[in-house]
Amino acid sequence: MKKSFVSIVLFFLCVVSYAAQPAVRTGIEVLRSRNFDVLKGKRVGLVTNPSGVDRYLKSTVDILYNAPGVELVALYGPEHGVRGDVYAGGKVTDTKDAATGLPVYSLYGETRKPTAAMLEGIDVMVYDIQDVGVRSYTFISTLGLVMEACAAKDIEVVVLDRPNPLGGNKIEGCYVEQPFNSFVSQYRIPYVYGLTVGELAVMINEEGMNRGQKGNQAPAKCKLTVIPMEGWTRDMIYEDTGLPWVLPSPNIPFKETPMYYASAGICGELYGFMNIGIGYTLPFQIFGAVWLDPDKLKERLDSYGLPGISFRTIWFKPFSGSQKGQLVKGLQYFFTDYEKARLTDTQFYVIQAVAELYPDKKAFEVITGYGLFDKVCGTDCVRLELAKRYKVADIQSYWRKDEDSFRTLSQKYHIY
Repeated sequence: MKKSFVSIVLFFLCVVSYAAQPAVRTGIEVLRSRNFDVLKGKRVGLVTNPSGVDRYLKSTVDILYNAPGVELVALYGPEHGVRGDVYAGGKVTDTKDAATGLPVYSLYGETRKPTAAMLEGIDVMVYDIQDVGVRSYTFISTLGLVMEACAAKDIEVVVLDRPNPLGGNKIEGCYVEQPFNSFVSQYRIPYVYGLTVGELAVMINEEGMNRGQKGNQAPAKCKLTVIPMEGWTRDMIYEDTGLPWVLPSPNIPFKETPMYYASAGICGELYGFMNIGIGYTLPFQIFGAVWLDPDKLKERLDSYGLPGISFRTIWFKPFSGSQKGQLVKGLQYFFTDYEKARLTDTQFYVIQAVAELYPDKKAFEVITGYGLFDKVCGTDCVRLELAKRYKVADIQSYWRKDEDSFRTLSQKYHIY
């Protein structure tokens, strides 16, 4: 009797706990509840990857392929491919999807923008990929190039919206400046932009920001429809949504990883400086090196009093990469108060601390190249100023100069 009572109580608690989960529905789920109204009777192209799923992990490819009245005719593969079978940086090739037999066109190989031939027979292009809320993550650049190509062919673009895993309130970093526009910095927006991919699509469409990969073309404006989520609010990080996390790329394996990507990804472009956990189980969550004294680095970083962040020492051996099998010593970091933490500042303070502790290991003096660092920063001013004294205070005003103006501008495009 006692065991039965305990079982009933536990079952009740589980039901209550499940019911208390936020009922966020993504764009694909909302579209399905609307009986695919905007796609009915149309020939559909789909840009997606493994992160394009519903809450039951059913692929948007399969959902649209089997949707009544919807004719899915072609798939388009961004970086890593439609089914996620291409590793970071690898070229995606044109092929056929094994499950559906549909043609798959590559948008990360010889071309990153759909050609006119790729768009033949398409009435509407659907985009469904989980974003990470950081400018250097290339899927939003693919979206812009797709919008540009569709504008030229008068093809409607439908964006199925998904949560910004960083929430909708964090905005950090300066705008991209010429000539630093690239596939990792395609729009004149901050590094962390606080918009969902649907909101961002509307903004770049309406504000004339879609000016090609180099940012030097006439603005392209397409016919655009966003299928919004239901239940999402700006104060939600991904954990709050109750949705499963499917890694959108190999080095973003966990729902928390986008936070760490924003905090270490720029530093990761300084090849030969620090190991940031790529090739180990904690991508972007570590700063380490074989020559480092982790206790000294922790003491120095703790002395800065960075709000909302804590460090612990760690020793690890990467499974792959240039330091494979070597003992790397460093720090793992944690967000103890996410609201107070400045994500992007973390990596800059690590650069400062290393310069203070190891004058012969200053970041810009030991690296093999810095071109991609400037591109992801959207400017060379961060590097040039930081390299003078290695003090974060010297770049703060520049790095933050556009945040207030963008916050005001972007509010016009808030759907949530």
